[in-house]
Amino acid sequence: MKMSKSSRRYRAAAISDIGALGCCEQVLMSRVRLLMLCLFAVLTIAMILGFYLANDTIDSNIQVYVADLTRDKLYHKPGKPTAAQIRRLVSQVNQGRLLYSHLRRILVERLPGSKGSERVRKHILSQLSSLSAGWSLDVDSFTSPTPHGQTRFSNILAVLDPDIPRRLLLACHYDSKALPAAPGGPRKVFLGASDSAIPCAMILELVTALDVHLRMMKDQRSQVTLQLVFFDGEEAFEEWTPTDSLYGSRHLAELMSQTPHPPGSPHTTLLQAVDLLVLLDLIGAPDPVFVNHFDSTARWFDRLVLAEKKLHNLGLLSSHPVEQSYFRKDAHPAPVEDDHTPFLQRGVPVLHMIATPFPSFWHTLEDTEQKMNAATVENLTKILVVFLAEYLRL
Repeated sequence: MKMSKSSRRYRAAAISDIGALGCCEQVLMSRVRLLMLCLFAVLTIAMILGFYLANDTIDSNIQVYVADLTRDKLYHKPGKPTAAQIRRLVSQVNQGRLLYSHLRRILVERLPGSKGSERVRKHILSQLSSLSAGWSLDVDSFTSPTPHGQTRFSNILAVLDPDIPRRLLLACHYDSKALPAAPGGPRKVFLGASDSAIPCAMILELVTALDVHLRMMKDQRSQVTLQLVFFDGEEAFEEWTPTDSLYGSRHLAELMSQTPHPPGSPHTTLLQAVDLLVLLDLIGAPDPVFVNHFDSTARWFDRLVLAEKKLHNLGLLSSHPVEQSYFRKDAHPAPVEDDHTPFLQRGVPVLHMIATPFPSFWHTLEDTEQKMNAATVENLTKILVVFLAEYLRL
């Protein structure tokens, strides 16, 4: 079949038009792609800018917490463990461990600077270093004039986490008193079970029973940590005077008042880091009574009152016939001078857990393990477990 020239011309023109159209489409597609790439680039830049702007906004809203050592202790709120949690906590208190692993090793004559004092100090440090919580241990040793000449004293210090801003300070004294001998008679050995070997054993049992919980609290970096102090030289060598008594606590209060905290701080010291000083003394006799000595810490004394009631109602106290036996709010005796005094004079809040009135065998040779009521000591240790768990929010 033959085509005319005109038809060939038409076909050639058609082919030429199609080629031109394809070229236009290619240009158009290139422009579309370029436009899409530009749009994508603009969107990417916008997203990046938006991300940084959003971060700036978030960062501007984030407030870095700076501890206020005065404000925070005033407004500190305790935790509220459930009945089941309380049962688990106090179940860790072991009376046998308290009496045999802790107390028996402390019930020796432990005059400041003596071999007995050194032996007890090594025992306390050994017990604390064996715990999994990882205590920072230190011995604050110093020499001071006494009526018996220059004497070396050694406070035992243990802090769960020294870098934490605030501290709950739990304390007792571990020295014993030198009782004067009768003329021509042998020197008397005073063991001081309630004064204050038993409080020392109670503190060791408290941190042993709470070891796992304290380790977990340490890992969580709470704003409050626990510090233990076993004071040396609480007892007078002769008669109680401002200079012949409280050797260890006077020294430590002064030292802490001059130690910046956090390290390098120009404004705050370790003394200001203490939320509350809880001091244990003269504990061990049956049916002791503890009263609130300071209005400023009444709310913390109330926590002890409530802890005793809770444990009584849960049936977790031994030989405890009435709901409120130990902690009484209906008596208000005058404060007693004790290791808390140098701290109180410097503005540290104090909770003084001392039997009032004193045990009948106070500062006599009868202050021995035989005078101790084991059920009472265990009950008080359980009450303090609840108090610590609430304060530290374990």
